[in-house]
Amino acid sequence: MRIVVVSAGLSSPSSTRLLADRLAAATLEHVDAETEVVELRELATEIAQHFVTGFPPARLAAALDAVAAADGLIAVTPVFAGSYSGLFKSFFDLIDKDSLTGKPVLLGATGGTARHSLVTEHALRPLFTYLRALVLPTAVYAASEDWGEEGLAQRIARAGAELARFTAPAAVPGPGAAPDVDTAAAIAPRSLTGAITSVDPGDGFVTVPFEQRLAALRVP
Repeated sequence: MRIVVVSAGLSSPSSTRLLADRLAAATLEHVDAETEVVELRELATEIAQHFVTGFPPARLAAALDAVAAADGLIAVTPVFAGSYSGLFKSFFDLIDKDSLTGKPVLLGATGGTARHSLVTEHALRPLFTYLRALVLPTAVYAASEDWGEEGLAQRIARAGAELARFTAPAAVPGPGAAPDVDTAAAIAPRSLTGAITSVDPGDGFVTVPFEQRLAALRVP
């Protein structure tokens, strides 16, 4: 099993890389996996060349292949102008449109102020949803004042446990096993006609219409 970490930090040392490393460490506390780090600042020239020539240089091709082959992905970017960095977006613009389909992705971002804390929701999550990735419920934003605080450590631990859960080989439930409703709630797609709210151990997810779900909640 392999987890690939994509870090778009530009400085060295980098708080973005630090957050990426801590998210990877938190994941490895729960699952036995190899990790590979892709430092985008080392590939900036190759990314620009790919856009101009249409062909990825060898190092960039290897990074793109690693992301496509990963069992799980950790993607962390600094915040620039209220969104992900241009380098981060450029790299994922080069990803094959189908390579992230169904892949568990843990999102992280760093910034100088807590005012950018929703960047993971209004910028990063829509990007990876468009790429049809399985974006994990917990995304981690770290402002400058968050480092060393207990709250950040707790969010990192929770996010790492989620990624480990979704990348670990799924156990086949035995007869009478309880449905994995937590997992169902975490990744259930929503539509205008219904929401997936339960799991059948034999057949997978069950779509329950909203009206039926509401009726079940009414007090007799």
